[in-house]
Amino acid sequence: MILHTETFGAGEPIVFLHTGLQTGMTDFEEQREYFKTNYKVIVPDLRGHGKSKSNDIVNFYHDSANDLLDTLHHLEVDSAHIIGCSLGALVGVFFAKRYPEKVKTLTLSGIIPEKPSDWTEIQRNEFERLSQLVENKELAGYFNHLHGEGWQKFIDMVQKADSYPFGETADLTALEMPILFMVGEGNRNETKGAILYPPTNKNIHVSIIPFAAHLVHSEQPQIFSNWTDVS
Repeated sequence: MILHTETFGAGEPIVFLHTGLQTGMTDFEEQREYFKTNYKVIVPDLRGHGKSKSNDIVNFYHDSANDLLDTLHHLEVDSAHIIGCSLGALVGVFFAKRYPEKVKTLTLSGIIPEKPSDWTEIQRNEFERLSQLVENKELAGYFNHLHGEGWQKFIDMVQKADSYPFGETADLTALEMPILFMVGEGNRNETKGAILYPPTNKNIHVSIIPFAAHLVHSEQPQIFSNWTDVS
């Protein structure tokens, strides 16, 4: 599946993979403006988001990795710097493991390296939080406009026992491209990666960002852009 994609600028290709229920154009706005002067910035809508219409999310991460491959082929991009947060970072992990030759560098944020002991409670709280979006007519209307009807299926996905691919996030040992793991100091489950990842792979570098939590790129956009700029 070729994803709906917008591109900006010229130079080495850099791909930004958005968070859940966002799109290529509603996420990483600051980074898009920062990088487009020196890079070809590529911002796809992941499947089921924005204008990348798809009702099939049963194997979301695996299929999304294949979607990204198809999209890069369509854009005649041989390899790119891949940057993702949360849902987008998980897609980035799947893509890098399956198509490493397509990844110049990999920047990840907003992912959990190992399953927390209170994961069931975390899932329940997240499901309740997201369910409030459906009950709020104004917000529900916004997401209907952004994604079309059916975006609620991603909320249902959250409560599935195997919804989070811990088997993938726990093991980054085989990846040979340079990896930057950026994590906000305010998320205790994510900061564990700063300890767990580097001993397993010499290619992984870690940056812990103060006054930030899950969404480092929006909470500390200037720091995020400076640290991810490989030029």
